[in-house]
Amino acid sequence: MGTVHAKADNSQVEGGMFDLDEANTMDPISKPSIKLNGVRARVDRVHVDGLSRTKDDIIRSTVDDLFYATDFEDVILRAHKVRRALDSMGCFKDIGVYIDVSSGPGATPEGLEVTFQVKELSRVLGGVNTTVSENEGNLVIGVKLPNVFGRGERAAAEYSVGHRSSSNFNMSATKPYPHAPLTPVVTASVYQQNHEYPWSGYKLLDRGILLDVAFRTSPATKHNLQWEGVVRDTSVLGKTTSFKVRESSGPQVKSVLRHIVSVDHRDESVFPTRGTWAQFTSELAGLGGGVANIRTELQAQGNKEIYPGVVFQLSGALGVLHDVYGTDIPEHFYLGGPSTIRGFGQRGVGPHVENHSLGGTVYWASGVHLYTPLPFQPGKGGLGELFRSHFFINGGCLAHPEESGLAILDALTEARLACGAGVALRLGGVARVELNYCVPLKARQGDVTAQGIQFGIAAHFL
Repeated sequence: MGTVHAKADNSQVEGGMFDLDEANTMDPISKPSIKLNGVRARVDRVHVDGLSRTKDDIIRSTVDDLFYATDFEDVILRAHKVRRALDSMGCFKDIGVYIDVSSGPGATPEGLEVTFQVKELSRVLGGVNTTVSENEGNLVIGVKLPNVFGRGERAAAEYSVGHRSSSNFNMSATKPYPHAPLTPVVTASVYQQNHEYPWSGYKLLDRGILLDVAFRTSPATKHNLQWEGVVRDTSVLGKTTSFKVRESSGPQVKSVLRHIVSVDHRDESVFPTRGTWAQFTSELAGLGGGVANIRTELQAQGNKEIYPGVVFQLSGALGVLHDVYGTDIPEHFYLGGPSTIRGFGQRGVGPHVENHSLGGTVYWASGVHLYTPLPFQPGKGGLGELFRSHFFINGGCLAHPEESGLAILDALTEARLACGAGVALRLGGVARVELNYCVPLKARQGDVTAQGIQFGIAAHFL
């Protein structure tokens, strides 16, 4: 957001007005090179115009870094850093940065004045948008109160309804600490979630509290430390639900400690052309409540552009769930469907009882993908950039929850396999739609295959 404009008199920098954005877009022309790090400069004054509700103390501590600049290049870099810090506070919707020579009382010969022109967010924001979950689209109605107390605090309430009878309600309060080490963001949420899982014959009603502390240890590495307390009520969907699923019905109280670490070096998340991504999630349940288990899961992805517009992608995932007591079917891992192992039904991999998936306690899955532009590249440079041709081979295994020891190892060697081709469509910057023709190559007795056209929508695909 925003543009950096720098002005200087001719005795300091040739060329008068210096516009960083235009410098990257203009056609290259012959002109003398300017080494900005050789132009001595310092910041005499910093102005922030447009403040109303935001407190002065948090602004002063944010822009203070500018006064340590030693040359003109350093001023520009620090100005960009401060602008990003102001933007991350969530208080402003537009930030402009202007650098000019210092004038007036107290000006020094090498002095500069930096002006930030900001526009604060409205006191109340509302909107309607869409999100995706387990192959389901959701309509979300939300209200947000940004910058409640003038230091970046936020309050929000959201209600969402999915096209498969799911519904969620969430209220949260967020407090950022932009000047603390690792710049943590603390969030407290109260929620209610109602989901139906016809593939397993049950539905869930969760009511809980989630406390989350998010921080970064590097620009690409993000951590989330969470505690979640939830009252979970599992009930059957109908009279045909199997007795095995009925055994898991009833209310439970669960307390979970969770750590999520993700390292993202991709150039983008939906259709990356290069870079790697990995996420490791570890959970410990049992510090209160009637469920105790240890759950770990690893997901990873690597991308390489082998030809302009042609991207090779390798992805994988694995998970282990160790039950201590009280772990039921809703806690299990599930595989199968357009977002995990294509060519199989939703939750179609693994043991089934009376056509209801029971999931598993150990799994692995992987995929090899090739993304290319559409044939003949229709709409190149416009609408066509939202589409990709997609070729894939994916597979994986899921161990039965009642298997143990060598039986688990045997189950994990009986890989399911499928291949296919189709079209993928970008939805904004966080999700995509896939329409593939899938061919199951290898399945196990009890699996539910889905040969033919398969439609999927999700924020993350295997």
